[in-house]
Amino acid sequence: MFSKACEYGIRAAIFIALQSLQGRRVSLKSIAAEINSPEAFTAKILQQLVRSGLVESLRGPGGGFSIPGDRIAQIRLSEIVYAIDGDKLYEGCGLGLEQCDARYPCPLHDKFVEVRRDLRNMLEQTSLDELLTGLEVGLTYLRR
Repeated sequence: MFSKACEYGIRAAIFIALQSLQGRRVSLKSIAAEINSPEAFTAKILQQLVRSGLVESLRGPGGGFSIPGDRIAQIRLSEIVYAIDGDKLYEGCGLGLEQCDARYPCPLHDKFVEVRRDLRNMLEQTSLDELLTGLEVGLTYLRR
């Protein structure tokens, strides 16, 4: 459902937030290793997250990526998705047809509208902090 870049972006944001809560900045190399993504690809994703103001970057010794602690509870998954993929997730045809809309729907159109609405609601209502809570108590995992 998400693009590969978006999947990595969400995982990177979770990892950065978790490290930030422990007072640590993390390097590109650490993030790429943790989310199992090529460094160059990870760098492009992080650049998008920094440009959108979701992640902070500091160069030099002691530098790295972080998210201010008070910001972690405010960041919604929808912001991360938008920073990486824009509105693509909510637009277009579920079957990939060039022309599909309410006037000329594909066979999945009406059902896909509902799925997208539910997905948008979930992304807008889920905070980064909420995801960290599951990790911290061992109910969810970033890696197997």
